[in-house]
Amino acid sequence: MSHATSTAVRQHAPAAERNREPILAVLREVLPPAGLVLEIASGTGQHVIHFAAALPALDWQPSDPDADARASIAAWTAHSGLTNVRAPLALNVEGTPWGVEAAQAVLCINMVHISPWTATQALFAGADRLLERGGVLYLYGPYRRDGAHTSPGNEAFDQQLQSRNPAWGVRDMEAVVALGDAHGFACGEPVAMPANNFSLVFTKR
Repeated sequence: MSHATSTAVRQHAPAAERNREPILAVLREVLPPAGLVLEIASGTGQHVIHFAAALPALDWQPSDPDADARASIAAWTAHSGLTNVRAPLALNVEGTPWGVEAAQAVLCINMVHISPWTATQALFAGADRLLERGGVLYLYGPYRRDGAHTSPGNEAFDQQLQSRNPAWGVRDMEAVVALGDAHGFACGEPVAMPANNFSLVFTKR
C-alpha cells in the first residue's frame, strides 16, 4: 500500500472534468459579483477549484459529509494555491447547523439523484435559511420532464441508481421546482446541458 500524499488523496472524477466548463459558463451569468458561495456535496473538489480560479472575486466554501472527499478537496485546494477557497466543512444537508450562517449563493451538483428525496427537501430548507432575497441556488444533474426521462441513457441510469438504493433516482423537474417555490424560490428557464443534464437556477424571492 502506498503512503498517502497530497497527490494521492486528490481524487479525480472524469465527469467533473467534462462538465466543469459548461457549468462555469452558466455560473458566470447567474452568480453575484462578490460574496460567499457554499457548495453542497463538493465530492472530489475539482469543481470548486476550477470555479474559484475562474471567479476570484467570490469566496468559496466547499463541503461534503464524506471524510475522504474532504481530504481530496483539501488536497486540491493546497495544490491550487488559491486563497479564496475555505477549508471543507463536514456538512450533511439533513443535519443542523450547517456551519455557515449566511451565503450569497448555494451550489449543488449531482446530489439530488444520488440521495433520498428528504435530502433535497433539506437542501431547499437550508438554502432558504442562508440566502437573502436575490440569493441564488444552483442545481445541476439529470431530471425527468413531464414524468418522462429525457433519454434512454437517463432511464438506464435511473434504474441503476434505484438498484443501488431504492430511495435514490432521477427526480421529476416539476417536483423540484414546486419544492423550490414552496420555500420562496423562483426557478428560471431550465438550461439544457451536455449528457442530458440540466442547470436549474433558483432565485430567492
